[in-house]
Amino acid sequence: MILAERRTRPVWQDRDGLRVLDDAHLFSWMQAELNDLADGYDVSGIMFSGHGCTFGLIENGALAAPMLDYEQEPPVDVAARIDGLLPSFSETFSPNLPLGLNYGRHILWLKDRDPALLERAETILAYPQFWSWRFSGTAVSEVSYLGCHSHLWAPLKDDYSSLVDAEGWRAKMPPMARAGSAVGTWRTKGGRDLTVHNGVHDSNAALYYYRSVGFSDFTLVSTGTWVIIFNSACPLEALHPERDMLANVTVDHQPTATIRFMGGREYDIASGGWNEPVSLDAVAAVIAKGVFTLPSFAAGGPMPGEGSFVGPAAEGEERAAAALLYVALMTDISLDLIRSENDIVIDGGLVKTGLYPGLLAALRPQQRVLISAVAEGSALGAAALAFDANGISAFTSECRQAEPVVVPGLDAYRKRWISLAESRDSVLVQPVKEARA
Repeated sequence: MILAERRTRPVWQDRDGLRVLDDAHLFSWMQAELNDLADGYDVSGIMFSGHGCTFGLIENGALAAPMLDYEQEPPVDVAARIDGLLPSFSETFSPNLPLGLNYGRHILWLKDRDPALLERAETILAYPQFWSWRFSGTAVSEVSYLGCHSHLWAPLKDDYSSLVDAEGWRAKMPPMARAGSAVGTWRTKGGRDLTVHNGVHDSNAALYYYRSVGFSDFTLVSTGTWVIIFNSACPLEALHPERDMLANVTVDHQPTATIRFMGGREYDIASGGWNEPVSLDAVAAVIAKGVFTLPSFAAGGPMPGEGSFVGPAAEGEERAAAALLYVALMTDISLDLIRSENDIVIDGGLVKTGLYPGLLAALRPQQRVLISAVAEGSALGAAALAFDANGISAFTSECRQAEPVVVPGLDAYRKRWISLAESRDSVLVQPVKEARA
C-alpha cells in the first residue's frame, strides 16, 4: 500500500529560446524528501516511473544540454529539415507527432541547433534512466521507454531503429537493463544505502502491475495527464498512425497496441479548471440541454483539431459535466478504434472524478469495466518491478466492477456527439463504423 506521498511541480526555465527543466531543483527536492522518509519508513530502495517524451544528453558526467519540455514545437524551417529523417511507421510503430511527443524528433532539433552537441555527448539517457543515473552513477537503457513513440526503437526487430544507426547514436546508448533491476546505491544523510532500481515508462508500469496480479486478456485505460489505452489483443496492423495509435513496448519487449489522447489535460481545460466531483444531476442536465464538447483541447490524440463547445453555454459544474462526458466519449471512441472487446481496467487520476468509470460502463454494456482500488497503478507497477528484482511478489488485485450510471438520453447523446465530431473529422468515420459493426 502507499504509506506516504509527496508531490511537487516541475520548475521550467527559458534558456536560449527553449523551455527547459530545472533538473537541479527537482533533484534537490527528491533528495530532501527521500532523506526525510527513508529512516521513518525503513526504505530500502528507490524506483523511478516517468512520462514518455524526455531525454538527457550526458557529457563528462553532467547534462550536455538542458532537458527540453516536450510541449514545444521546433520552428517550421527546422521541422522541414528533420521530419524527413524520421523512420516509417511500419518500422517504429511511432506516429509522427507534433511538439516533442516523439523525443527522437527533439534530439534532432538539438542537433540542428548545434551539430557538435551530439558529437560531444557520450550518452543518451531516457528520462527515467536519467534519474536512475543521477542517483546511482550507473547509465543504462530500458526498452519500455525507448519503445514509447520515440522513433528510436523498432519493435518487430526488438532493436534500435534505423534513425539511431543513421545518426550514429547506437554507441551512445548504454547497455540495456530490465526495468526494476538494481543498478547501484544512493546514500542518505543518515548513512542508509538505498538500492537504486532502473526506471520505467509510467503507463507501461501500470500495465505491468495489472499483469503481475493476474490479468491477461484485458484493456488497460491508464489515466492522468494522458489517457493511454493498451489492448494486447488488437493486431498491430489495425493501428492508424493518424489517430495517435502506436505500439508501446512492454518491459518484457513485447509490442502492444496503444491509443492515446491527453484526457486529463483536456478535462482541466474544457472544464475551466473544475476540481470538485461532478454530480449525475449535472451530467443529466448537460445531456438534456444538448451541450457538447468537441475535440480537441491538446496536442496529439485520435481527433486533432481545435476544441469547442456546441449548444447552450454551460458554466461551473455543468461545464465540468460536459468536459467529463467528452473524456468518456473520447475514451469510448478510442476503445472502438483499438478493437477492445475484453475486460476494461481503469487506473489513474480520472478514477477520482467519480462518474468516469460508471459513464464508460454505461457506454460499453457488453464489457466489464473494472476500477482499481488505488489510482496509482504506475507507482504500484514500478514498485512491483523493483520487488521482482528481490524475488518478492508483493501485490494482489483489489479491483471492483464499475456499475453503469443510469442517465436518460446518454445513447442518443453519444450518437449526436459522434455525428458532430465526424462532420469535422472525415477520417474518423470509417474506422469507428467498422469497429461498431
